[in-house]
Amino acid sequence: MVAVIALVVVALAGLATLVVSAIVIGVTERRRSEAWRRIAEQRRREWERRQRQLHGRPHHVDAWGDEDSD
Repeated sequence: MVAVIALVVVALAGLATLVVSAIVIGVTERRRSEAWRRIAEQRRREWERRQRQLHGRPHHVDAWGDEDSD
């Protein structure tokens, strides 16, 4: 009986560790998401600027171009 209780305690401790880790990761991601959006926006502007230099005209990307339409 003691072994079963120990096994349940270990399983619950593992589950609690997963839940706490998920909460910590979620909070951390939420706090950093605005910074990552700014970085992505800056990188996109820089990429668009390089595309204009290479091609001499605005570069349009159709985000839905790879989708199959019905």
